[in-house]
Amino acid sequence: MATDGYLLIRGLHDTDAIGTARRQILEKLAAKEMLAPDTALMDGIFNPDYPEPTSTGSMGNKALTQMPAFKAVVEGEPIMNFFKGFLGGDARTFDFKWLRTAGPGSGSPIHYDIVFMGRGTQNLYSCWTPFGDVSLDMGPIVFCLGSNRFEEVRATYGQSDVDRDLIEGHFSDKPLEIVEKFGGHWATTTFSAGDVIIFSMFLMHASLVNTSNKVRITADTRYQLAAEPIDERWVGEKPKGHYAWKQDEAKIESLEKSRRRWGV
Repeated sequence: MATDGYLLIRGLHDTDAIGTARRQILEKLAAKEMLAPDTALMDGIFNPDYPEPTSTGSMGNKALTQMPAFKAVVEGEPIMNFFKGFLGGDARTFDFKWLRTAGPGSGSPIHYDIVFMGRGTQNLYSCWTPFGDVSLDMGPIVFCLGSNRFEEVRATYGQSDVDRDLIEGHFSDKPLEIVEKFGGHWATTTFSAGDVIIFSMFLMHASLVNTSNKVRITADTRYQLAAEPIDERWVGEKPKGHYAWKQDEAKIESLEKSRRRWGV
């Protein structure tokens, strides 16, 4: 982790636990008509007539993120025991959970996580959990390896706070520009149910576009030492989340202007 900024752990979670959570999530999506009719539920085939084909909705949706089967994965013994050993003490997770149900066309731009959740300890880690197998055409997470050592970027963009600074949030939507200007290289892989990838707040990442006909179901969850300061936006019975960012689009500084100001 200290060198590469990430750990890929195959088979951390029990596949039955993942399968149970996946089924319950898909049942909710089917009730919303997000899944194609007359197809097998567990295949997660997207309904092409669904009105929001690029949606990555469900983030923070308590009907989904508070389901016992989902919480049994993201707050269960395998992951909490891992972080207890990794961090060297009792761990806690943000109460807010980012559950993504991404249909065809969905993707996310290049960013550091720290700009969205950096008000507590920086000894904070993200965990990306697929709820089912994820092939390359489904748009898995992708990392710029070496970006955790982009010192100029860490010292500028990496010190930002989207609610305080009202920036766009992402750093770029041009992966080749990152490599040509700063170095590193992009990498991803296929994932199986039970796998996780854990990474630091300063590892640049994005998700590839989902070009399949399936819904990609993944969760982004955060973990830290329980004894260390925590970002108040993401904890409590009703986490307030982002209170200024994207509340008034007219006030958001353009990415081009931010990059000029940072000199990167």
